[in-house]
Amino acid sequence: MTSSIDLIETAIRDRRRFLIASALGVGYAVMPGGLMRNAFAATDYSLASSIRSLSNAFHATWNQGAEAYSKTVGLPYVTLVTEGNSEKGIADIRALLAKTGGKLVLGVDPNDSPDARPIVESVAKAGGYVVTVWNKPADLHPWDFGEHYVAHLSFNGVPAGEQTAKALFDSFGGAGGIVALGGIPSNAPAIQRKAGLMNAIKATNGKVQLLDFQDADWDSTKANNIVGAWVTRFGDKIKGIWAANDGMAIGALEALRAEGLAGKVQVTGIDGTKDAVTAIKNKEMAATVDWNPRWIGGMALSLGYHAATGKITPSKEPKSHREFYGTGVLITQRDVQEFWKNNIDKTPAIDWNDLWGKISGPIT
Repeated sequence: MTSSIDLIETAIRDRRRFLIASALGVGYAVMPGGLMRNAFAATDYSLASSIRSLSNAFHATWNQGAEAYSKTVGLPYVTLVTEGNSEKGIADIRALLAKTGGKLVLGVDPNDSPDARPIVESVAKAGGYVVTVWNKPADLHPWDFGEHYVAHLSFNGVPAGEQTAKALFDSFGGAGGIVALGGIPSNAPAIQRKAGLMNAIKATNGKVQLLDFQDADWDSTKANNIVGAWVTRFGDKIKGIWAANDGMAIGALEALRAEGLAGKVQVTGIDGTKDAVTAIKNKEMAATVDWNPRWIGGMALSLGYHAATGKITPSKEPKSHREFYGTGVLITQRDVQEFWKNNIDKTPAIDWNDLWGKISGPIT
């Protein structure tokens, strides 16, 4: 099976090809397998994902799923990356809409919640189709844009934050100090996951103390630097490290490894990346929550393409099919071997036509 490192390297290489082609004004897209073709001369739709970074294991796996779906429908696929820059993310999408003449199906994880509005408005105005994931303002709804804003997919971060926090507390006997790493403060997932952490701390009735909480903006390197400083500041008062995503958890783990503390101080993350699952298997992490990013990347495009081709009419679907939570799975050291067998040793088949099979409930 392709490793996370191989996947990231391939995705970065493909992205470079696209950037070179764009600079030349050629309008090329990266196809599955790395082949190049003229995407925008086609009469059919082009598919695209706009994600934060291909150095992020979660988004690299999202990209893998999006490529897998594009292959099933035989359409050109483009990966856009924001690298944490909202203006770049919006500008790249608008440029791609212009190149495709609006015949674009887009799955997008907006860099920040306010970014979703100009993205959706641009896609709808151009006549494309968009599915947002994770981030959007609370007052922005697909049903306010007719058919073109197909759906918003997210996951309830509150229970995920609680579950991973409880697994962390269990790893050191339920009493002691922890430190915690948050995402981008205005991102809905970051807000929800932090709320879950705070709920779990409150439920201990003072047995667990939060020594410090700092936002690392979903970034592994920032997390690594923060944890290095925490180790110097708090020393053996730190009994565990909670992180709002796996990327930051791995950054924290690297800092612990440098101090000879990996495995002695447990870490938790959220996303279900292979790196995190490997760390759980090696007893260096206590838990993560798997959102199945491969499914997210492909399903965002599948929903959009079903709408673009008239297989579904979004305005006729119930609101629970327009804004919904997907299903997450908690992975701990107790069940990691079974998860590894079913999800890492082999790639589970995904039915891209089962549009709402993994819904856990409407977003409220």
